[in-house]
Amino acid sequence: MPFKKHSRQYDLVVFGATGFTGLLCAEHITTHFPTDLKWAIAGRSAEKLQNVINECKSLNPDRQQPAIEICSLNDADLGALAKKTFILITTVGPYAKYGEYAFKACAENGTHYFDCTGEAVWHMAMIKKYEATAKATGACLFPQAGIESAPSDLIAFKLASVIKSDLSAPVKDVVVSMHDIRGAPSGGTLNTVLSLFDIFHWKEVAKSHKPYALSPVQNPKRPPKPSLLSKLTGLHSISNLGLVSTSITGGTDAAVVQRSWGLFKQEPSLQKYFYGPNFTYREFMRARSYLRGMAMHYGLVIGGLLLMFCSPFRTMMRKFVYQPGEGPSREDQKKEYIQLRGVATPDIPTETSKQAFCKAEYSGGMYYLTAILLCQGALTLLQDDLELKGGVYTPACLGHGYIDRLNDVGFKFETRIVNA
Repeated sequence: MPFKKHSRQYDLVVFGATGFTGLLCAEHITTHFPTDLKWAIAGRSAEKLQNVINECKSLNPDRQQPAIEICSLNDADLGALAKKTFILITTVGPYAKYGEYAFKACAENGTHYFDCTGEAVWHMAMIKKYEATAKATGACLFPQAGIESAPSDLIAFKLASVIKSDLSAPVKDVVVSMHDIRGAPSGGTLNTVLSLFDIFHWKEVAKSHKPYALSPVQNPKRPPKPSLLSKLTGLHSISNLGLVSTSITGGTDAAVVQRSWGLFKQEPSLQKYFYGPNFTYREFMRARSYLRGMAMHYGLVIGGLLLMFCSPFRTMMRKFVYQPGEGPSREDQKKEYIQLRGVATPDIPTETSKQAFCKAEYSGGMYYLTAILLCQGALTLLQDDLELKGGVYTPACLGHGYIDRLNDVGFKFETRIVNA
């Protein structure tokens, strides 16, 4: 499939290619993208960037290697880089600390953009500051397009699609669960978590996790109220998902899924995907037992409070984590695995025993999965006619072509109608 025509020097630039996730992006592009791609890798050190090229050359020696762009974290350098490329992928974080330069540059210069932040509070700030600019320049910006929060967003999209196609109905309640995960966070991720409350006040973080905080329109519909026992223990029993507990990424992912709902309702080119007026979303993590599920819940509650209100705790934790740019070894990444499951009920006036079920799974490194999500999202934007005007979008806005590409490179989605 040919790339879209444009006047920029590059189709794609990976900014932060010497970092842990950025290197994986460069490797994925080298092994999976069409060879006529015009691309570059960008960062501050020419020597380190050359090492990335050498690494890529060992994976595919016959492919034309990327150009090198020297770029520091400032408005002038990022503005100049953004003008050269059709799409910019940035893996330079923590985004709350370093991400605004690239986001601003792309919004102002009409450059499409992907990142892998998990910082919903920063995402909310960028929408407020730059969405109007992006709409004026035509830049399509896709924050939170890595493992947070693309999988959850795409599962909700797939569930809604199968309910529409097979049951001819809009969607009511969607529940997603992290069914299984084996993997370790990188230094960049850990330092993002530890630095977030040094940059944003806890009230700002809490505000970004309120229902529909990122959505362009509000939805008065709320999920079913939990029982008193669920409030006390954090445990829920969900049909076809089993026993689940509180998810560490639930609030962050929900913010993106709810923004998708709002964009699908508001944007004319996306209204064909609208989930329905009574849509709700919840996210959990599978609990292997009642005791472990309660421990997960209270561990997250207590840990979250310590991160928010105890600066010495954050300082202490920094001594025990990977440093930025570091992460699991290649051998350890090969052993990693993730599986998410989701269910959705149709919004119909009569009781039904049918619901949609989706399973999404990937065998391999979690950070390579993030690289896949970023790069295949960029490829979708390069090749597909999405009818997107400028603005801040979500992974689900890339549509079915994005999911098809992910299936082709190992992130498998399986969706069907089941009995509730």
